[in-house]
Amino acid sequence: MTEKMIYLTDVIAPAFYSVHRDMAEQKYIHYWLRGGRGSGKSSFAALEIILGMMRSENANAVVLRKVAVNLRDSVFEQLRWAIGRLGLEDHWESRLSPMELIRRQTGQKILFRGADDPRKIKSIRFLNGYAKYVWYEEADEFAGVEEIATINQSLLRGGEEFCVCYTYNPPILRENWINQEVQKVREDSLFHSSTYLQMPRQWLGETFFQEAEYVKRQNPERYRHTYLGEAIGSGGEIFRNLSIRKITQREIDSFEHIARGLDWGYAADPLHYTVNHYDSRKRKLYIFGEIRGCGISNREITRRIKAENRENGTVVADSAEPKSIAELCEAGLHVIPAKKGRDSVAYGMKWLRDLEEIVIDPNRCPFTAKEFMGYAFLQDKEGGWRAEYPDRNNHSIDAVRYSRQDDMRQVFVR
Repeated sequence: MTEKMIYLTDVIAPAFYSVHRDMAEQKYIHYWLRGGRGSGKSSFAALEIILGMMRSENANAVVLRKVAVNLRDSVFEQLRWAIGRLGLEDHWESRLSPMELIRRQTGQKILFRGADDPRKIKSIRFLNGYAKYVWYEEADEFAGVEEIATINQSLLRGGEEFCVCYTYNPPILRENWINQEVQKVREDSLFHSSTYLQMPRQWLGETFFQEAEYVKRQNPERYRHTYLGEAIGSGGEIFRNLSIRKITQREIDSFEHIARGLDWGYAADPLHYTVNHYDSRKRKLYIFGEIRGCGISNREITRRIKAENRENGTVVADSAEPKSIAELCEAGLHVIPAKKGRDSVAYGMKWLRDLEEIVIDPNRCPFTAKEFMGYAFLQDKEGGWRAEYPDRNNHSIDAVRYSRQDDMRQVFVR
């Protein structure tokens, strides 16, 4: 019996053609594939693992879910589907105890693990080859980038070429760790988005599209999150004018209206120092520098500010610590206290929220990006939002307010 010829365009959706080429050329190590329901991200990851292992007899794979009990009905079946879709059933054997897929001719394996038992991940060994492919399905379920980094340290060894896939539907909250992680710029990573609208219609079927349209009419917010894969926020987020992106050195070299602010801290409360530029004509704020940490002495922060602020520009600091301000001034810095009047917090927050855009570089200012994105109103007992600004997780926000107090006074006349 003659085998049917399978063309890659028959199994890989057009939205993933460029990603497929990048993987074949080993262009990146990490592939973050986000998308809503029916976007094809998990199917694509499964296909790529099988295709890659068929090309390289030294390649094995490890597939992970946060909880092991979810493996069989998701990624295990997804990979079995990929094998069948590629017409390779005769080349692969599947086992359930332990759960694994084995390429008959070479003994290559696909192993399945849950992150709820780290010991089974650390003990992974292959008789031949190494774990070239690692796949985190529903990556947002993992505890954070630190947990994933720890797992990667155990798996990404013994070879020179690696391909790590992270498939997920973006969590609804913008401050979720994975929504923040994909804002970073890394040379070894590709960030890709897809939706069901980019999939061939016949692959999903008319019923799928009809259901999506129904949800779109009945609940547009749910449609945006579930089907378009958008992190639409919590509803209580305070800053809706954020742009989290890389600020280039060329942009920084052109900045002229630079200001610096300092919010004190020491033990459990972090100190935060900010550097930013304000374009008053376009009403855009660019935040591109920070110093952050607990237990930083006045002597140490003086040294670090001098290294950053070589022209000794003015630093506006929280007026609550006049002794610390005096110490920094005696050390040669030009530090002045912030002017705190009645409703100064409200005025400052209104100024920030009314800006056309607040641009934050997540690599230069990771703590600033996290705080601004996660800053939200508190909920009341009825599930509504209390019209007051919470005094927590806002150290960078306070520092920025202090730094821009003169610009604010030009707008708000009391």
